[in-house]
Amino acid sequence: MWIVKLALSRPYTFVVLALVLILISPVILLRTPVDIFPNINIPVISVIWSYSGLAPAEMGSRIVSIFERSLTTSVNNIEHIESQSLNGVAVSPPASRLRSSSVTTPLPCLSCNWV
Repeated sequence: MWIVKLALSRPYTFVVLALVLILISPVILLRTPVDIFPNINIPVISVIWSYSGLAPAEMGSRIVSIFERSLTTSVNNIEHIESQSLNGVAVSPPASRLRSSSVTTPLPCLSCNWV
């Protein structure tokens, strides 16, 4: 309660203190070391599928689309996914960026023929 009485009895003192704080803030922020804000590496997933003799269209529809669908249902906050299907090979380059690495469940193998 004493600080309120002091502020009411000396209003110009508190106005000057507030202005000093506002003027000193940019100087202090510019002198703050950069180590407080470290570089953050965004998690990236890269997958290569190999199935010899499979056409690119079938590779995309049978393997890649199922994998992308299972990835979007089991991993949260995916920014975007891109993939490329070639003859017998499908590549998901490092473009499946995640905003945060929060895997909720292991990825299911929906196109596996083994038990």
